[in-house]
Amino acid sequence: MTSKQRTGLALALTTVGALSMALLSPAAQAGADGVRPECPRGLECDWVPAAYKQTGDPADKETYGNYDTSDRPHTNKIRFIVLHDTEEDFDTTLKIFQNPLKQTSAHYVVRSGDGHVTQMVKGKDVAWQAGNWYVNSHSIGIEQEGVAVEGAKWYTPEMYRSTAKLVRYLAAKYDIPLDRQHIIGHDGVPPTSASGTKNMHWDPGTYWDWNRFMALLGKPTVPSAPKSSELITMNPDFKRNKQAFRDCEKGVDLPVQASSAVPLHTAPSADAPLFSDPGLHTDGSPGTNCAADWGSKISATQQAVVADHAPGWTAIWWYGQKAWFRTPAHTRTTTPTSGYVVKPKAGRTEVPVYGVAYPEKSDYPADFADQRVGSPLQYTIKAGQSYPGGGEAPTGFFYAPTIDASYPLDHSYFRGKEKYVTVQIGHRVAFVKASDVDIVRTR
Repeated sequence: MTSKQRTGLALALTTVGALSMALLSPAAQAGADGVRPECPRGLECDWVPAAYKQTGDPADKETYGNYDTSDRPHTNKIRFIVLHDTEEDFDTTLKIFQNPLKQTSAHYVVRSGDGHVTQMVKGKDVAWQAGNWYVNSHSIGIEQEGVAVEGAKWYTPEMYRSTAKLVRYLAAKYDIPLDRQHIIGHDGVPPTSASGTKNMHWDPGTYWDWNRFMALLGKPTVPSAPKSSELITMNPDFKRNKQAFRDCEKGVDLPVQASSAVPLHTAPSADAPLFSDPGLHTDGSPGTNCAADWGSKISATQQAVVADHAPGWTAIWWYGQKAWFRTPAHTRTTTPTSGYVVKPKAGRTEVPVYGVAYPEKSDYPADFADQRVGSPLQYTIKAGQSYPGGGEAPTGFFYAPTIDASYPLDHSYFRGKEKYVTVQIGHRVAFVKASDVDIVRTR
């Protein structure tokens, strides 16, 4: 769960037509305000509204919680679904979202024991959930009851089924691709700027079974290209992929257990240092086996482009460098995949990568004070490298500084002319300008 500051930075197709017209579940329970939850048929779901109140001087319209009203998708497209874990129990999470002083919320909360779903923010509105205002503005957030380092204890079959049913419904309703550049964990959300990387969260964590979840979405990982394909999907067997990670916040080693995560090294050797995410390890120190150090891991169902091979090892392009992981003979670790990759246009030595797809200054009214534009992250795509992606990312900035839209142009969505595409640059997705890259279909 995140504690969302007002700036937008955080501390804390199958049958589209049929699903998008799905009726509310007969079990869906309206809240005291008469609002019925936006849920698919057959899903136990109720409505408990998150707080939308001022928290200080009544004259101060900028200090409030816990979300922003909007008119999505008519104003800004909903392009991503972000999965979280709560780090609290279900009832406490609901209370937090009902407290405007907490400045955090999500659209839905899923209970561990029985998979019950509570909606707390309407889909048209912007929940404060992802730690990236651009992603907040273009996503639905789903909190799942649990603690990331105890994932296996909390992530129940009932939770997987309910979350998958909800995601299928939302993806159909908002035309969101069911792939891992659009169905992401909080650990897949990029920072808005290079300086914010260390503050990003890493839930739902190493013990969320992404293979199981994507199969429940109807998108299991199966071969779709020859074995020689440059594009691969990570596909370790969850139960057999036993990994040892550390809860570095508490200073304890976690039990060796099944995981979706595969460690990445700097060379084809188990003795080589773990990969170091330059956004997390700004001093150049090696990566770690901390559960929170996602730069040193790749997750099941994430895609990557093969950069090299060595006996028993495979290298992929990862945050602008080669990262190696074990691929022992006769062991399922990757699956050849057909899809799209992005690479720098001819003549470009490197391409900047962004955590947002904001307009250019020229796209805003000249007298508009908050002309939000993107700044490059510390990662680049270099000549000779390529990364999965290519799906168009909406270019725009949602301006919502007050609770009552009392400023000029308040609650406006500013569209940009520059086209951006989504790319899986490392563990987190990011965005590049379409004019900088070629989008190539692999086979």
